[in-house]
Amino acid sequence: MRIQRSVGVLIVVACVTACVTLSSAQKSLIVIQPKLTPQSSGTTQLLIAVSPVNTDIVWAAGAHGTFLLTTDGGKTWKSGTVKGTENLQFRDVQGVSATVAYLQSIGTQPNDFRIYKTEDGGATWTKEFQNDLAGAFYDCFAFWTPTRGISHSDSVNGVFPDIRTTDGKTWQSIAGNMPPALPGEFSFASSGTCVATQGATNAWIATGGASIARILATTDGANTWNAYDTPLLSSASAGAFTVDFRDPVHGIVGGGDLAPSDPDNARTAVSSDGGRTWTLTNAPPVTGAIFGLSYVRQLGSGCNQTCKTVTTYVVVTANTGGAAWTPDEGTTWYVLPGVSGGWAVAFASPDAGWLVGAGGQITKISF
Repeated sequence: MRIQRSVGVLIVVACVTACVTLSSAQKSLIVIQPKLTPQSSGTTQLLIAVSPVNTDIVWAAGAHGTFLLTTDGGKTWKSGTVKGTENLQFRDVQGVSATVAYLQSIGTQPNDFRIYKTEDGGATWTKEFQNDLAGAFYDCFAFWTPTRGISHSDSVNGVFPDIRTTDGKTWQSIAGNMPPALPGEFSFASSGTCVATQGATNAWIATGGASIARILATTDGANTWNAYDTPLLSSASAGAFTVDFRDPVHGIVGGGDLAPSDPDNARTAVSSDGGRTWTLTNAPPVTGAIFGLSYVRQLGSGCNQTCKTVTTYVVVTANTGGAAWTPDEGTTWYVLPGVSGGWAVAFASPDAGWLVGAGGQITKISF
């Protein structure tokens, strides 16, 4: 199905926060407010996807063939346009280093769905994939390593024509590996997070559009897949928009309804068994649909000299529908003031996350 997919974001932040081991009651009294720092992107284009490599190197992408790169944590951003994509949107970006990144585009024609790669910091781009299948709509991609990844498309005649790369250069069909699609089933080309990868071989895909919003899951690098139901609303304009996992078994999914007449179905659900079963959380205080989510990756394995406890945070934005965050993955929510028009968010560390969106908006988020 081809619909205009306006987008919001969902973030999960794993962060070292306390200096001593606290009781549950003590922890419940601690509310660490995130710090929001607007940054100058140098563009007014809509920004749709963001991919931090580390606390200094971040790639972003959006409308009219636009990509951005910072190598100093967002103090300065360099923007550019991929030649020949001025009328396309980059709905996903994967940063690898200051010189290497991938982009995935959408458009109105079958051959507008493309994957590009740069190896010189965006000075030149190589087109690695261009779709020629009528009806395909490539929504998102995700990578296990700099050279191993998958890209997901809406279903065509009951089949998901997904593709995979194992060398970072060529892409092959894995349509025969995918589970059958439900009638009308598709995914949302939101903030590049309808596909999530974890570890060396795990991946999950969020779907909607059909009578049931599902999660497609693989544990063997996309050779075989299973499909699992979620409790999120699903219809021709609704479903599961975004998914991520913080380890092989614990994950979160977000979604809602794009229909203006149904703004109150922004929901999240969590899984503790690899996506087989899902439980709704309390509803976040936002409207519209939740379209992007990302677990925050703590850089390194150590801690600072005083911190001993680990807490999980979740931040949610719903584009024009507001923003909120939770210290306990959906039981308790706090409004995140002043955030609107956000399309995507991702973290390199708890104190280095970036939210991008309408009008070239870039905001650094720190906990």
